[in-house]
Amino acid sequence: MQQLERFRSLSPAEFFYRNKEIAGFSNPARALYQSIRELVENALDATDSYGILPVIKVSIDSGIIPDKPEVYLISVEDNGIGIPPDNIPQAFAQLLYSSKYVLRQTRGMFGIGVKMAVLYSQITTGKPVEVLSSTINSSRIYMFRLSIDIKNNRPVIHHKASFKKSSEWHGTIVKLFIEGDWNRAKSKVYEYFKRTAIIAPYATIIFKDPTDNVVYFKRSTTLMPKPPKEVKPHPHGVDIELLKMLISNTTTTTLKEFLIEEFQGIGEVTSKTITELLKLNPDKDPKELSNDEIELLAKVLKEFNNFKPPRPDSLSYLGEEIIKIGLESILKPEFVTANTRKPSVYEGHAFIVEVGLAYGGNIPLSEEPLLLRFANKIPLLYDERSDVSWKVVNQNIDWSLYEVEKPAPLAVLVHICSTKIPYKGVGKESIADVPEIENEIEKGIREVARELKTYIVRRRKEREEVEKAIGIIKFIPDIAKSLSSIVNDVPYNSLSSELFKLVLKKFKNVKIRGIDDVVVSVE
Repeated sequence: MQQLERFRSLSPAEFFYRNKEIAGFSNPARALYQSIRELVENALDATDSYGILPVIKVSIDSGIIPDKPEVYLISVEDNGIGIPPDNIPQAFAQLLYSSKYVLRQTRGMFGIGVKMAVLYSQITTGKPVEVLSSTINSSRIYMFRLSIDIKNNRPVIHHKASFKKSSEWHGTIVKLFIEGDWNRAKSKVYEYFKRTAIIAPYATIIFKDPTDNVVYFKRSTTLMPKPPKEVKPHPHGVDIELLKMLISNTTTTTLKEFLIEEFQGIGEVTSKTITELLKLNPDKDPKELSNDEIELLAKVLKEFNNFKPPRPDSLSYLGEEIIKIGLESILKPEFVTANTRKPSVYEGHAFIVEVGLAYGGNIPLSEEPLLLRFANKIPLLYDERSDVSWKVVNQNIDWSLYEVEKPAPLAVLVHICSTKIPYKGVGKESIADVPEIENEIEKGIREVARELKTYIVRRRKEREEVEKAIGIIKFIPDIAKSLSSIVNDVPYNSLSSELFKLVLKKFKNVKIRGIDDVVVSVE
């Protein structure tokens, strides 16, 4: 007799336990890098999103567990707002639990990242995560040792304690054991910190690796991006299920009030127009809408074209000055520029594209521009060629039109900030080819590329002027000598000096101190 299929559900923790690769934990090297990245992103979100200049301390230690050199202890400390003790267990040991499920730009999106690091730690070492945290106004520090009940997706508290604070410290410290491969992860980890220092030059980052090598990225500015605000959903981003949730949670009692209070960009006039299109009474209780009426409302909201664009208040863009400071402090270029585009929208979500360009200086020559990709201030290091930015930089743009001769010392920074980044996977490493985003990236790059072209052309003209000036100055000694033999009462040195002044007057932008800088005398 044929046996029937058995069905069961999986908790989120059990799903990611079975499919950890899709969250970026595919092997020990990638897992070590991903864990550091998730912890540092949480630390930065807890600081700059609240107007606090970040001080982030990261250490990786090996040899902590005897006979297990592959196990590392990661420790990340921040000076952020801290986490209320009642939220700490769920924040670190319950997947899909997060403070980031709001319509506001944050580095995290899915409520998965740091919990995946805890889960991977648990799978590979069996050890709990240790969390110490204190909020700004608290007089105590709270400590938890936690693991995840994988079957039920619930936190397991192994130990809990609190201590009276002896200082004004506030923030969070996370300590995590993990099986990793430092030798293979090393280059990515260092590159991650380098790029974080570029995108967040207002942060101080101290990193100690397993060999006790310490790298100190000192903040190069106190200028910070404006923290994002939580906003209401835009009508164009609404679907049937979101409408049902909004209706279920609303305190409004009329359809008119519901539209005005629960969405951005809808006022009295627009609300009236929508209810007329729906052929519904504006005083009807939204909780009494039928499924067909909710479906029609979702359709009208998506297709109505007279809504204002989504408000950019929910976005925390860097601004051109911070981008230039970041590129200058790390890459040390001879030329740098940046462009912050105006807010745009895709699928009802506001986004802003920012582009930076650095040229020359310490940037190495390369056939392809050094591409620095960021999303919501997160450095993206993997899957570069599948990212929309790579497509624009290397396929859409003909750099020869901007006087760039390859190999060139060229770096291009692309930062996309949005309440919803269209990542290609939960590992958050590459961004999909959304036409609206691609278009804004291309416009931004062409803008800074035109500035680079102006610089290269000007520098080339200056170089040509210098070469012409040098070509003339080389003959001054011979000309002065011949003239002095004809005009006996004018000394050779005076003639040389006057001729040199005439050349400098002709080539005003040329900086040459004297004839001896050009002509080597032979006695």
